[in-house]
Parts: sequence; C-alpha cells; structure tokens
Amino acid sequence: MSTDLILASLLFLVLGLAVGFVIRNLQAKKELAEREAKGDEIINKAKEQAKEISYKARKEAKEAAQEEKKDADKYVQKVKRELNDQEKDLNKRQAKLESKMDELDEKMKKLDKREDEVKEKELDALKEKEKYVVRQEEYAGKLSEVAAMTKEQAKEELLETMKEDAQVDFTKMIKRMEEEAKEEAESRAKRIVGIAIQRYAGEHVGEKTISTVDLPSDDVKGRLIGREGRNIRAFEQICGVDLIIDDTPEIVVISSFNVVRREIAKDTIEKLIADGRIHPAKIEEFHDKSKAEFEKKLLTLGEKAQMEIGVHGIHPEILKLVGALNFRTSYTQNQYQHAIEAAFICGSMAAEMGLNIKQARRAGLLHDIGKVLDAAAEGSHAVIGADFARKYGESADVVHAIRAHHDDEKPESILAHIVAAADAISGARPGARKALTESYVSRLTDIEEIVNSFEGVSKSYAISGGREVRVFVENEKINDEETVLLSRNIAKQIEEQMSYPGTIKITVVRETKAVGVAK
Repeated sequence: MSTDLILASLLFLVLGLAVGFVIRNLQAKKELAEREAKGDEIINKAKEQAKEISYKARKEAKEAAQEEKKDADKYVQKVKRELNDQEKDLNKRQAKLESKMDELDEKMKKLDKREDEVKEKELDALKEKEKYVVRQEEYAGKLSEVAAMTKEQAKEELLETMKEDAQVDFTKMIKRMEEEAKEEAESRAKRIVGIAIQRYAGEHVGEKTISTVDLPSDDVKGRLIGREGRNIRAFEQICGVDLIIDDTPEIVVISSFNVVRREIAKDTIEKLIADGRIHPAKIEEFHDKSKAEFEKKLLTLGEKAQMEIGVHGIHPEILKLVGALNFRTSYTQNQYQHAIEAAFICGSMAAEMGLNIKQARRAGLLHDIGKVLDAAAEGSHAVIGADFARKYGESADVVHAIRAHHDDEKPESILAHIVAAADAISGARPGARKALTESYVSRLTDIEEIVNSFEGVSKSYAISGGREVRVFVENEKINDEETVLLSRNIAKQIEEQMSYPGTIKITVVRETKAVGVAK
C-alpha cells in the first residue's frame, strides 16, 4: 500500500472515531437529560405524596386530640356530677340531722311538759291521800263504835301498827327532799350540757376514726380517683378502708375503725404520691410493702416490751401481738402499757411469794394478746390468746394463767391467781380507766327489770341517770290507794337487790283513759 492510502485510511479512521465519539456523547447527554427529567418528576411526586401524608397526619392528630379532649371533658363532667351528688347527699344528711335535733328539742319540751303534768298529778295524789286520811278517821270512828273503843284509842291502835314503817318512810322522805332540792339545778344543767355534747359528738368520733393525708397539689386527687374511679375502688378494696376525697384543698381523708389498717393505708398513699405512679398494681405493691414495714414496727414494740420486763425467748409472732396492743385501748387505757404494768405487778407478787419472777412477768405480759387476734377467732380473748401462746411454744403454766385470768377456766395454780390479780389491779388503779356508758345502761336496765316484775305494772322508765323511775300501772289492777303501797314495795326491792350512789325516786302513775270514735 502506498503512503497516501495509509494516510487516507488513518484519516477516515480518526474521523470515524471522532464522529462516533460525538454521537455517543450526544446520546449520553440525551439519556442524562431524560434521567434528570425522570428524577425531577419522581422528586415532585414524592414531595406531593409527603405533603399529602403530612396533611393526613395533621388531620388525624387533630381528630385524635379532639376525641381525647371529648373523653377528658366527659370524665370531668362525670366526676363533677359524682361530686355534686355527694354534696347533695351530704346536704340531705345534714338536713336530716338538723331535723332530728329539732325533734329531740321537741321531745325535751314534751318531757318537761310531761314532768309538770306528773307533778300536778302528784299534788292530786297528795290531795287524795288527805281524803284517804279523812276516810280513815271515819273508819276509826266506826270501829270504835263497833268494838266499844273510843276514837282516840282506835286511832292509837292504827298508828302503832304503822309507826315503824311511817318513821322509816318519813326519814327517807326528808332526806330525799333535801337531796332533790340540791340536785334540781345540777340536774337541769347536766341535761343542757348533755344535749350540747350529743350535737357535737361527731367531732370526737371523727378524731378516733379518721386520718388525713396532705397532698402536694389538688391534681393528685384526680390521679387517686383514676379513670372512672378504678384507683379509689382498688385502694379501698386492697386496704380495707374508706377513702374520702372532697372539696377540701390538698387533703384526702382515710376513715376506718381499725387503727392498724388506717395507718397502713396512710403510709401506702404517701408512698404512691412520692412514687408518682398511681394504678391498682402499684397500690397493691405499696400496700404489701407498708404492711410488712408495719409488722416490723409491731415486732420492734414487742421486743422493746420483752427487754423492758427482762425476759427472752418469746416467739416473734407473739411479740407482734404484744406490739399490736399499743393500738388497742380498754376504757381509754392503752393495752400495751397495761400489759407491761401487769407484768411488773406479777413479778413483784411472785418475788414476795418466792416464785419464778421471770415466768410471772412473762405470763403478765402475754395475758391479753387475744384482744388483738382476728375477730373471726371463736371464744373470749383469754381462751384464744392461750391457744395462740400454746401454738408458739409457751409453757403449760403460762398458757393456763392466760386462759384462767378471767375465769374462763378454773385457776389451778398460784401463777394463774397472780395474773388475774395483776390484771385487776392494773385496770382498777386510780386514773387507769374511765367508766363508759355501758355501765349506766346496765344499771338502768336492772332497775327497770325489778320494777316490771311487780304485778300490775304496764311499763316503766328509769330517767335522770337512774335517780328516778316513772312507773305506769294498769288502771284495772291497781287502785289509787294501792299505788302508794306499790311505790314503797318497789323502793324496798331496789334497796335489797342493788347498790347505787345517792337515792332513787319512784313515781307511780295511774291514769284513767276514755276513748271515743266519731264515724
């Protein structure tokens, strides 16, 4: 080949390559432009989809927020309705209480009126008695005529037969009149004070049966109530108390007659508030924790009492009962202090008699543990306490002393007699206890039973704290003259069968009633 041909071939080759390169470059640019257009289209579509998704999300969030707000508004309205219902119920109860107090005032007025009527009838009875004396003199005159006796002789004979009873009755009457004159003002003052005390007795009961818990804010009340009241229901069911949530700011009230439950419930609420998470599971968790802590506190109190009296080896379960006595009272006397006091008294008596001092103190400390056992246990506190002590390893002598300290079992050992005596001494020493209403009620009941045992008595009422008895008799069975004899016989019967301070006035009332019916 010639040089020109080679050059021409190379030239065409170079031109072909250049043209191919240009064509491929143009195709590449065209493909790049098409891809960029597709990318822009995809990006635009993605932006539109993102806008649409964002709009839907905002719309759904807004709708959800509106639904939550509606639910919250419904719950708030429901709570408000419940609070309004409780307030209405409280107002109704208050109105009923005021109505009852008004009725009590009316009854007191009627009673005063009745007393005035009885006094008038007593005056009438005195007038009838004077008539009776006149008739008696007439009968004496007739008797003198029949028996060939003078009037004066017959009168002396009658007076002689009644002289002894008349002297006794006259002396009692003078003494009774003097005491009644002194006590009249005091009796009326006591009645007025008694009415005032009855009106405000709720405050004393409240102090003994409720505990208050301070809240950091009123928002906690809603959380304690929970959704549809589930938290408060769970709390009351788990703790066994009543939880009162009212309009009082930043305070809730725990109500229960059981001091131990009330203290555990109070500690549970304080733990819930400190934790911040309030729901049934947490309530149960913190209640169990508070209960365990309280049992440790009871055990600590029991161990303290054990160390104080100088004994050892008492089972922990028994020591918990000793500690629980700190939350029990009898006639206002703290039973924990009573147990320790009885233990020392037992030890002193045992020392004087040359007996085992520590055993005596041990029996004295444990003699009342039955008072804090579960109420489901059957039997007196002495019996169930002795059974519990035997179960946890106490000796037979100590168990017998516990069981016999109230004569549930006949005392058969010196230790049993010592424990019974120490229990009585600790409870009867000056300042240990205060008398309760039951003793007065029992005395009034005994008086009325004696009066009702007489024939012809329809009903009787012991009033003025047992210092006076109103006796109503049947008109057909008792006449006016027999009422005087009946009052004397009732007085004698009460004197023979009862012990009481001061005097008791017996007033016998006999009435004649006539009833007509208009048709």
